[in-house]
Amino acid sequence: KIIQQFRSLSTTLEIVVSPEDDAELRQLTVTNLENRDREIDFTAYAEVVLAPQAADVAHPAVSNLFLETELVPELGTLLATRRPRSADESQIWLAHLAVVEGKTVNELQYETDRARFLGRGRQIRRPLSVIDGEPLSNTAGTVLDPIVSLRHRMAIAAGETVHLVFTTVVAPSREEALEFAEK
Repeated sequence: KIIQQFRSLSTTLEIVVSPEDDAELRQLTVTNLENRDREIDFTAYAEVVLAPQAADVAHPAVSNLFLETELVPELGTLLATRRPRSADESQIWLAHLAVVEGKTVNELQYETDRARFLGRGRQIRRPLSVIDGEPLSNTAGTVLDPIVSLRHRMAIAAGETVHLVFTTVVAPSREEALEFAEK
């Protein structure tokens, strides 16, 4: 549990690993301490590998070519999978989603391309899409360097609190990943 207080916001981040599923949940609680309403973008970001670490370290560029992403709009969920390179290799699926409690201002934004998220010549600590407020591209598919990123813009009235839970789960099939997203 991480608690921080800034001049105008109080934030609490709780990270939980599910004992039932191969899932990580990150619950963010934000309270607006100002006496004016605020609109804030909340963006989650994770790099996708879905392969043994040794395989990714040995050939990261080649490994990334086998990953595909898609958005399931009715669930607000990004899916990622690794196409099997042989009949012996089992397929694995990743689902990334957000559940929000509070007033959202616009539609869910998403990104699956690391280069688009970061911007040309940018590093992860200063991504163009966050620092400069650039919108996410809302594209999915096959990319050179896959990520999963979701963004919600929330309206937080003076003195009010919002909750967001960003969840990442790994499952052996698309159906099981979607069942978890529905759950």
